[in-house]
Amino acid sequence: MIREAESRDLDAILELYLFLHEDSIPEKDEHLRDTWMQIIQDPNHHLIVNELDGKIVSSCVCVIIPNLTRNVRPYALIENVVTHEDYRGKGYAGECLEFARQIAEKEKCYKMMLLTGSKKSETLRVYEKAGYNSSDKTAFIQWLGMEK
Repeated sequence: MIREAESRDLDAILELYLFLHEDSIPEKDEHLRDTWMQIIQDPNHHLIVNELDGKIVSSCVCVIIPNLTRNVRPYALIENVVTHEDYRGKGYAGECLEFARQIAEKEKCYKMMLLTGSKKSETLRVYEKAGYNSSDKTAFIQWLGMEK
């Protein structure tokens, strides 16, 4: 079942992020709780989960960003696309991306952008199958406050 995350999903999402790039679950302190509530309550921040038999197996984030160009149409940024390693190759991430696309279309976005740090061909194929291309734009990243 594809749906937006609810407040009860925090622990499951943090565990899923161990299959993204995290090496530990953050301390459950006030900052984590405040950040989680900010995400859940922001109408432009959509944390999408794919739940199978009560277990969150895949997820992505879709943020709608207001914009003054393109006839004052917003755009969407996709981040943190992840699938539990035991459930990869079954289309669960693609279902999350399609749900994000539906949100972006409903919000009248003129484009969706997705960045990935992966060079794996199977990962790139997931994004291409979902309609993304890597030829229209050039992405640059500047890391802040951390060693890369």
